[in-house]
Parts: sequence; C-alpha cells; structure tokens
Amino acid sequence: MIKKIRRQKNSLRSAASIATLVLSTLLLSACGGESTEALPNTAASSGSTSYNGPSPASDDVQNFKLSVWDNLVQDNRCGSCHGTGGQSPTFVDSQNINTAYAQANTIVDLSSPSQSLMVTKVAGGHNCWATSDSVCADILTTYITNWAGGSSNSAKTIELSAPAIKDPGNTVSLPDDPTDFSNTVYPVLEDFCSECHGDNGQTPYIASSNIETAYEQSKSRIDLNTPANSRLVVRLAFDAHNCWTEDCESDAAIMESKILELSGLQELQPVDPELLTSKALVLDSDGLLANAGGRFEDNIIALYEFKAGEGQTAFDTSGVSPALNLTLIGNVDWVGGWGIDIGPEVQTEQGGTVPAGKAQGSTADSSKLHTLLTGTGEYAIEAWVAPGNITQEDARIVTYSGSATTRNMTLSQSLQRYEVLHRSTTSDENTPFATQDGDKLLQATLQHVVVNYSPGTGRQIFVNGQPSGDIDPDDAGLLSEWDDSFALVLGNETDGNSPWQGAIRMVAIHERALTPEQVLANFEVGVGQKFFLLFNVSDLVDLAESYIVFEVSQFDSFSYRFTSPFFISLDETVEPSNIPLQGMRLGINGKEAAVGQAWANLDLVLDSEFYEPGTGQPLSRLGTIIALENGPETDEFFLTFDRLGSNTYARTESALPSEAEPADLEPSSDIGLKTFDEINESMARMTGVSKTQPAVLNTFTTVKQQLPTIENIDGFLSSHQMAVTQMAIQYCDALISDGVARADFFPGFDFSAPAETAFDHGGKSLVTGPLLARFVGENLSTQPTVLEVETELGSLIDRLSDCGTGGCSDDRTETIVKASCAAVLGSATTLVQ
Repeated sequence: MIKKIRRQKNSLRSAASIATLVLSTLLLSACGGESTEALPNTAASSGSTSYNGPSPASDDVQNFKLSVWDNLVQDNRCGSCHGTGGQSPTFVDSQNINTAYAQANTIVDLSSPSQSLMVTKVAGGHNCWATSDSVCADILTTYITNWAGGSSNSAKTIELSAPAIKDPGNTVSLPDDPTDFSNTVYPVLEDFCSECHGDNGQTPYIASSNIETAYEQSKSRIDLNTPANSRLVVRLAFDAHNCWTEDCESDAAIMESKILELSGLQELQPVDPELLTSKALVLDSDGLLANAGGRFEDNIIALYEFKAGEGQTAFDTSGVSPALNLTLIGNVDWVGGWGIDIGPEVQTEQGGTVPAGKAQGSTADSSKLHTLLTGTGEYAIEAWVAPGNITQEDARIVTYSGSATTRNMTLSQSLQRYEVLHRSTTSDENTPFATQDGDKLLQATLQHVVVNYSPGTGRQIFVNGQPSGDIDPDDAGLLSEWDDSFALVLGNETDGNSPWQGAIRMVAIHERALTPEQVLANFEVGVGQKFFLLFNVSDLVDLAESYIVFEVSQFDSFSYRFTSPFFISLDETVEPSNIPLQGMRLGINGKEAAVGQAWANLDLVLDSEFYEPGTGQPLSRLGTIIALENGPETDEFFLTFDRLGSNTYARTESALPSEAEPADLEPSSDIGLKTFDEINESMARMTGVSKTQPAVLNTFTTVKQQLPTIENIDGFLSSHQMAVTQMAIQYCDALISDGVARADFFPGFDFSAPAETAFDHGGKSLVTGPLLARFVGENLSTQPTVLEVETELGSLIDRLSDCGTGGCSDDRTETIVKASCAAVLGSATTLVQ
C-alpha cells in the first residue's frame, strides 16, 4: 500500500514530510494513426482566439481556461487537431470551454503535472511547436502547474511507490584512462561527428581533437552495461540525428558495436558477498521525481532551467510569448543535472581563440521584458548561480542591456559583492547598489540570489533566502525610460567586455517583485532535477515494504548529491520496533564509494517511538557528494550496513598508510607582501594622516577586500596594486589638502606658486627629498637606489608641470605634489616587506 500526505501550494517539504499518491492510468487517443496523423499549422499565429461560448461552470474551469486553453487554442499550437469537431480529446474546443475542460481532465494529472499524458505524449515527439520536444513538454507542464495552482484541490503530492527489486549486480565502469575509448568509439566520432561536435563546433565536444575532452564529453552518453541504450546510439537509431549514410539503423549498429567493444575491454566489478547490502537502484530508471511544486512562479515571464543538456540554445520555458530563447556563444558548456558553465576566453590547440562565454537573446524577443516590466513598474531577477571565483569584478551575471554602459537592469559580481545596476527616472544606470564588502555574501559556491525592484521598496537583494539588509539610496522611480532595443544576456555584456565565470543553474524573470516569504520558499525548494531513491531493506528488517529513502540529484557533471535519508514502510499496518542501524554507507557500481561516506558512524534504533506511519523516521540531517562514474542512466547504487536488525557485517578498517618522509619544499621567498591592515597602518604612519580620517576610512572600507590577505608574494594580483594605488591617492590627498600637515611634511615648498615655476631653483628637491626620507628605506639589496627613485620622480614632475601653451590651472602645483606622493607611497615601498 502507498501512503499519502497532502502538501499545500508553496509549502516547504521537510525530510520527513513525504507524500505519496497512486496515479490513475490515463489513455489519450492518438491524433490519427502513425501514417495518417494530421499535422498542426505551425506557422505564426494570425492573432488571439476570442471565446464566445458558454461561461465557465466553475472557478476551476476558469483557471483551466486562463492557464491552459488560452495558450493552446491557436492553430499553431493544438487548435488545428484538438479543437471543435477535431480529433479526440478536444481539450481546446473553441465553442464550449466546459467541454474542453472535461476532455482535458482525461489527459492531465494535476497532482504531478509533468506526468500528465498531455505532457508525455508531446515529449515523445507528438507535434511539438518548438524545435525541441522537451521544451514543449516543459511549457505544457508550466501551463498545467499554473492550472493546478489555482484549483480548489491544489494540494501538492509526492508519489512514493515501490521500485523493482534487484540485487546489486556485477557492473562494468568506464576507465579513467581514455586509451580504450580512443581505440574503439573515438575513431567513429572523429570521422563522422567532428564537423558539428569538434573543437570549433557545438557542445558536446565528443569529437574534439583533444582526446581527454572528447572522452569526458562522451562518458555520460555511453552505457557499457547496455550499449543499445547509449545516447550516442539512440540519437542515431531513433532521432536520425545526422546519420552519415542514408541508413540510420546501420550507423547506429556501428556505434553500438564500438561501445560493445569498449565494454568488452573492461573487467566486471562483482559485489563483495560478505557485505550487508540493500537492493540496488539506478537513478534514471528507478528514481521517483521529487520536484512536486512549492515554488512561487505566478508572475514568471522568462524561465531558464537548462534541461536540454546539449546544443546551442537555452530555451525559455515560461510559456509567455514570444519565447526569449538564448543562444550559447563562446566558451559555454552544459552542466549535468541542469545548468550551463560559462568560462573565460581560451586558446585552442590549433592557435585559435574561443571567446569568453555568454548566452544571449535577440533584441526582438527581449523586448517582451520591456513591454511587460514597464507595464507593472516592478520586477524580480531570480537566479541559482555558482561564481567561479571571488576575484572577478564588473562581471555580468544577468543583464538586460545594450553595452557595458547602457542598460535597463543588471545583476553583477564585484569580488564578494552582488551589485545591481538599474535604470529608472530616479536612478543612474551605472551607479551600483550592492551588498557590503564586509558581509562577504557572495561566495564561490551554489547560491540562490534574488533582486527585487518595486516603487514601494526600491531595490532589494536576497541571498539564500535572506535579505542582505542593504537599503536602496535612490527614491522610488518609474521604468518609463527603459530602452526596448536591448538584449537579455547571461554571463557577459552584449559587447563582450564584462565576462563572468561560473555556473548558472536557473534564471527566472518575474514581472512582480517577490515577497520575502516567496523568496524563502523558492530557496527552500532548491534547484535542478531531484529524485527519491527507495532502497529496499525488507529482507534485512523483516518488515514488509521497508525502504531507506534518499533525496538524490545530479549535483554537476562530475558528482551526485545524496541528502535527507529516512526510513519508511509503505505498508501502513506495520511499524518498526527496536531495530538497530549502524554504519550506513553508499555503494556504486559494485563497490563502496571511496569518499563521501557521511553516515559511516550512524548509530540509532528504528522504533515506533520515533516513527510516524506515512512519514517515516528521519535518519540524519547530513548530506554528501559522491563521484559520478558512468552517468545517471547506468550508475547502480546500493547501501551497505555494519548492522541492520539482526544482520551484521564484521568490518575491518584498512590500515592507515605509513607516513612518508615529507619532501623538501622549494625555498620560500625572503620578500613578502604586507596585508591589508599592515598597508593601512604603514600609510598612516608615513604620512601622519589618521586612519579614521573620513575619506581615508571610506576608501579603506571600499577596497579592503581587494588588498592582500596573505603575505606570500606568489599570491600577488594586479587588483592588489589597484587597491594600493587608491589608498595612496587618498592618503596623499588628505595630507596635502591640510595646510598645516603639508607645511610640516614639505617645509619651505611654496604650494601657491604656479606649476611652471614652483619646481625650479630647488623646489623639486623640496618635494622629492621628504618623500624619499619618509617613504623609502635604505640599504636593502633588492631596492632601487635613492638616485634612481629621485630621477624617476623628477621626470614625473617635469611631465606634469608642462601644461602647454594654455598654461597650468591654479591648483596644478598641489595636484603634482599629490601625484608624486601617491607614486612613491603606492609603490613596492609600501606593498613589499
């Protein structure tokens, strides 16, 4: 039996609050036979379809009309086949919305929209109006989800049902070394796929001239255990994807034979018969979808979940026309488990250049953002991102703009700050509103980021469900000055001059600002495709239909994420009683995973005191990451235990390897860097200016994150020097703007004299002498001589005091001394120790 627990729309799912539901089997009559199926008119729609039939009989019928019928009734969607007098089911009947509603109810599942027969039929190739069947399926899922969300019976449920029972078997895995691949599968890919999937083609780069790249890109598309199920074979046999002869079945057979040959070169990995194991599962075939709603998506007008996993297009699956699809340009790779990875400009082995990556929409399609957002006067940008580092600056994550200096709205990264640039009647489009440096909210890990704008609250930034607390300094304004000729871009600017590096897992543009509660709800739901894996342990605990359940997702192209384990029996009549559980570990492909065993020290009792029928008993709040081997289509998982019930396994821990003598390290440099606080203290002492002087303190606060944090000189970055320069300029400005302080520092120098004569007759030495005496050390073997520094400073003063025929401004003398001061104070004299 299968338990049920209801979950209301937008509620949060806890590890123990798991719901189940038996789905009824729905049948959908085909739109004609396979050979005579009528095709819809997929030309551009001539306009919206007006409805003049009977009024909706209930609120639910009205919800169906607004969410589904209005979007599918056009002839270029479903109207030409399933409209009035068309083929059954007539779920877009244009004459009677109530009849259409009744027909639609036979092919949808409001409790699990993605499993609706309307969706699965189109996903299988039935008359998709877009270029990708999966995109049409996602859009239909969105429509049905919106209908379900507005229905009176809108409780969300998650199905838990018993998977097939199978023991962990002998498996075969792809080797780490690409040699076998290069001798079997790769020659076929190189000969017939390199034109599209070579170095200068599109992802996946399965035919790259770099064998390591080709192998990594091909791994997830090869099934060694069942070669016929390999993606490389299926694309030829069933999708007729760029077959190299007129016989796709023959081409697929060649590919399958090469994968079979590769499989034959690998050794089977048997499971240790002494291990105490659960039954085995494969994520793709045995996993139960755990994405059962909870997100707030009522006002989304552009949505990117990156489900395609290949090709050059990131599809907008919001269902709001026109679809704002994005073209992947430059160094962009797909990330397993839904996402894209945007990289920097790189040089190819052939000497060419792959530009920094970005995903960009057309200006025509992007104009829907202008139309809809200027209409509401507010918006929210929502994104799941993993910045590649915390050193990149002015790096665009999401932007609706025309260039690096013209925009409507932008989410950007500068070091450990999220920045928002925004055009309104009261805001300068190039003045950022940002999180504080000291808060360090931006981290190089997966984060949920939301930018809100509304006239009532101004701009707001949320990170991982929590508001940053920063207050928008600008007054509320209108979006009436937005430009409709701009384009939506991810990972860069339209002109390519503001590249960002990192992974993007999801982006949504909302036409209304999100409430704090909605932001938190969307964060708690998470991102990417998630599954429940039910590991059968009935034979180990002597309880019917007993499982240990994990929430599992493909974390990225190289790993899986396992979280929130709990024990449950699907038989509502039984409960556990004093069943010990100790030492639980994850197994993959016949062996225990080498790392990531977060539950190896688990020690608890399964008992009715902690167990709730239908919900189960939580086992741990820990999660873990384990390495991906063959991919979610073929990797076989199982659990092992040191003790479960009356069954035990006598585990012998491997002896720790003996410690080897540490290798001699390279001699460290005698020269190091001063850290941020040491630099600030040095400048204060050398100039005599207080660290708390307002302008100095403000500059230090601004650039503190950009200054060195460790003394190792190998860690020097150009950004360090830029920050030191800004600090030097501010300290020298404060020194020389103070009449008393500068007279004491530069005795005898006439700051009121014109620049053309102030540095003549010994005036120059009155500036350079104190700077050398106060700022430059002596008798260091690695420093320039005093004469060299003095000569360089003299040349700088000469260049700056030559103002041409127009003469110098009245404050030029003061400016020249400030520049000379900053040149010495901001040099290695200050930075190096």
